Order: sequence, then C-alpha cells, then structure tokens
Amino acid sequence: MSNKKYTGFEPKWVLTPAPQGSYRSIFRWGDPEFFKYPKESLYKMMKDVFHLTDDDFREYSDDIGFDQVELTGHPVKLAKKHIDAMKKIVGDAYVSTSDYDRLSVAYGCTAYDILRLRHKRVDSVPDAVVYPDTAEQVEKIVAYVTENDIPLYVYGGGSSVTRGVEPIKGGISLDMRRRFNKVISFNETDQTITVQAGMSGPVLEDTLNRAKELFGAKRAYTCGHFPQSFEYSSVGGWTVTRGAGQNSTYYGTIADIVLSQRYATPVGVIRTSHYPREATGPNLNQIMMGSEGTFGVLTEVTLRVFRYMPQNRRRFSYMFKNWDIAMKAAREMMQCECGFSSVFRLSDPEETSMMMKLYNVDDTPLAPLLGKLGFADMERCMFLGFTDGELGYSRNVAAKIARIALKYKAVPLTGYVCRSWEKGRFNDPYLRDTLMDFGVVTDTLECTVNWSNMEQVHADVRRVCHALPNTVVTTHLSHCYPQGANLYFIFLTRMQDEEAFRAYHATILDAIQRSGAAVSHHHGIGKMFAPWLEGYVGEKEYGVFRALKDYFDPGYTMNPGGTIGLDLTPGEKKFDRDYTDYLRQPKKD
Repeated sequence: MSNKKYTGFEPKWVLTPAPQGSYRSIFRWGDPEFFKYPKESLYKMMKDVFHLTDDDFREYSDDIGFDQVELTGHPVKLAKKHIDAMKKIVGDAYVSTSDYDRLSVAYGCTAYDILRLRHKRVDSVPDAVVYPDTAEQVEKIVAYVTENDIPLYVYGGGSSVTRGVEPIKGGISLDMRRRFNKVISFNETDQTITVQAGMSGPVLEDTLNRAKELFGAKRAYTCGHFPQSFEYSSVGGWTVTRGAGQNSTYYGTIADIVLSQRYATPVGVIRTSHYPREATGPNLNQIMMGSEGTFGVLTEVTLRVFRYMPQNRRRFSYMFKNWDIAMKAAREMMQCECGFSSVFRLSDPEETSMMMKLYNVDDTPLAPLLGKLGFADMERCMFLGFTDGELGYSRNVAAKIARIALKYKAVPLTGYVCRSWEKGRFNDPYLRDTLMDFGVVTDTLECTVNWSNMEQVHADVRRVCHALPNTVVTTHLSHCYPQGANLYFIFLTRMQDEEAFRAYHATILDAIQRSGAAVSHHHGIGKMFAPWLEGYVGEKEYGVFRALKDYFDPGYTMNPGGTIGLDLTPGEKKFDRDYTDYLRQPKKD
C-alpha cells in the first residue's frame, strides 16, 4: 500500500496525513510527525504477546479508512424550515448537511467508535451541524430546538471515550471547534480567565503562557489541567464530564479549577456564582458539572489559573520491589501533609514491565542491576512524577517523596524515566490507530478507590480483564488523594469486531461495579457507561439527577439517547453492586 513505506526487516513506517473527507481523518489521532521514527520495542512486544510474525505486519488486517466518507441510508430528515432557522441565527456558511461534516461529529474516541468508523458502520448521525460563534447564538438555538422538539447535541473536541457526543436521535449537533473558542476576559487580580467552552487545551495553555504579551500581565500563567487527550479536548468537555488532568494531584481536577459557568438551557440562561467559596445552599456550580449536556449547553467557563514556573519542576522516579510495598509508600506520601507533587504515577508490575520495554530502560545498565538487587520483572513497580509550584515548596515535596521512597527500600532511577514518560504523554495515544491497522485494539477504563480497598479492586478487575486470552492489562495510579486514588486500566488484545469489544468492555464495567469502586474517576459517563450509573450511586440518590433533568429539560431534547442514563429503560440498566466500599473495614498494615 502506498501510504506506508517499509525499509529493512522490521517495519519502520511513515504515515502520510489522511486526506480531508476520509474516514481516517475523523480518527484524529494519526499525527504523521509521530511516525517518523521506529517503535521497535513496541513491535517486538506485539510479536511476543500476540504471537504475531513479521508477515503479519506486511499487510493490513483491517480497513484503515482512507476512502472518502459517503453516507448511504442516512438522509437529512430535519425539515428545511428548521435548517433555515439555524442559518438565520449563525449565518448560511455555518450550517452544514454534508456527509463528512455530519459524520465527523457523530463519534468520539473509544475503540468502539473507531472500529465502527473503520467498518463504515454508521449507527448515529446528526441531520445538521451548526457552528456557533457567541453565547447568545447558542441561547437562541436552545430556545428554538426546545420549542420545536429537536434533539440537540454538543461536540467539543471529540475525545470522549464514553459515547458522550453520539447523536443517537439525530437532530442538530453544535460543533464548537471552529468559532466557539474565544477568550471572554482575563483577570490577573483574581487570577482567573473566562473562555468560551469550545476552546481547546493547547490554545488555552498557550494563551496563558503568553499572558504578558496578550493581556499585559505581570507574569506567565498555566491552566494546570493536562489530560492525555489535551490536544483534542476542550474546556467545555473537561467541565461537563468532571475531567482530571495528569497534573491533578497538585492542581486539582477540573471540579477544583472551575470557578463559574454559564449555560443555555431550555428554561433559560443559568449562571453560577463567581466566588471561590460560599455557604448559600447546594452548590449549583458542582451540580452543573458532570451533567454532560443533559441540562443544557455550556457556553462560558471561568477558570482559576496558576503561576507558570516550569523552572521549579523537580522530576523523580523510583522502583519498588512489589505492588504491596509500592501502595503503602504511595499512601504515606499522600498522607504525610508535606504537600503534593504535580504528577504522581505508580505503575503495577505488568505496566512496569511494559514501560521498561517501551521506554528502552531494559537496554540500559539499570535493567541487570535491578535484577541483581532482587527487583524481579513482573513483580517490581515503577513510580514517577514531578513537582510544581514555588521553588521551596517544590524542593520540599520532592525531598519528602525521596525520603519515604528510600524508607520503603526503593531504588532511585533519576529523572530519566520521568523525562521519557513526559516525551510520550500526549503522543502515545496516536499509536492506537496504527495498532488497529494490524488487528490489535487498545482502550482504557478507570475507577476510584479508597486506599483500604485498592488491593481488592485491583485484583478483582484485572482478573476479569485477563479472562480474555493473550491480553495485556496494565494498571496505574495517576490521580491520588490522602483518602484514595484512581485505578487506570489499559488493555491491549487482538480484536477487530466492535461488538466483541463492547461485550468485553461491559464485563470490565460489571467487575468495577461489583467491586464497589466508582465506575468513573474522570472519563465521565456518556451513553456507554450510563447503564451502570444508577446501580453505583443508588436508586434514591439517582432520583436527584432525574429531578434536575425534569427541571432544566422537561422535553428531554438535550443530549438524549441515554447520556448519564436519564432516558434508559429499567431493563437497560445494570444493578450489580454487592456492597458499599466505604462501609468495609480497612485492612491493617
């Protein structure tokens, strides 16, 4: 095939940019710059784990999506008068009914979405795509669709892994990427910035880094929020899904960073309070976060911002002998009350083994040295991260982490491993589509646990993940607190059928719910995780969500089709929780 160039015995490929209008250009994750160097370590691992040969990599085993998008069987059903009404609000040039534009906002980035795109399976597509420019335009659109009972969906950056953006019932999809991405105001005195919900992570961060140039500020700032989807996610998407960035242990999740919000809802404009703390009844700011477009459309967000001081960063990495020791050390680091590092990432034995290979640590003198010291492969656990903040604070946190790590007999690995991880922290997802080209699928799930049930949840969920033969299942902690952390599961397996993927994915969600862990720490719920939500929060508790939906959107036109479970039938829901985790007795050390 002409789009990949092979040289030598092992494939060393260059991926050309996907043509605009093709299925592959919707995948989004194929940055051609990333493939200009070989990934021999990953290639060797795939052959070992999945029993592949060199011949398996000489031909693609799945459709790679370079053909043009052509929708058949999905005509525009929305009446012309409604499309004309949208054009009147935003302008003729900013309403599209083209095949590519409609499909480009139909799916997110879970493997289920990408497999369906590869196989030309179009389950859901909007009738029209609208590109708004101002909050006032969005408010008019919401009022119109409410009056005319038209389903309305919002597409921010498209990085959803929960089917959160999928337009199950057609209607209109608002694409926020093109025009809805402006700075509304910057307030250095309060240390806040207000932006439109469609602003992307990189644009926000670049804007804050250049605050002196753009706003006449005294210093540079940072948003402090860096999810792995950073390059293809939006401020609005972070907010409505209660997202968390990889630096959240210091900066907090988006729920900590958001100061206020503005929504266009079927009952009118909703503005939350602009103050950092108050005791004025239930917190509307927190109520609106996590609603995932089911109460209305988020238009503007005010964020806390932080001083940008990368020169104060202190990197570290350590190797612990086993998972039990590593968990105890991590808990002590989080509970010692000396402050928190920015990135705090602990990998279990299987992930550690993979990282040692992918980051080429196995090729350094460290590998044999670790073996001689009794740090055995598939037992040892890698811990890495870095500190941020004021110089004295940053140094103190790094020093305290070092002291605790050495107390638990960890071996320091210097900052080399952390720098290797940083280099790939936003690029590694691009590998997913290339793996799929050769029949290997990878995806993620994550949950929240307390320290007291972490070991049990880790074992229970991994047991279910490994029930599928020849599957790599890695796990790490990437968002930590004095009371617990998240467990982030990544699986890689040979699979090309989207329904087989969905069935396997469901068994893992079943296991997470049975374990008592929270079914999502920061990915949100969407339509894919929705069947498990009420079973997790409780039937009476979930009634509060339904009451809010009935108030904000009594006609159920906002993101309908099962988002956060609000219009699922009882038979579609999963109730498989055996106990409540926080009522269990903690294990003694």
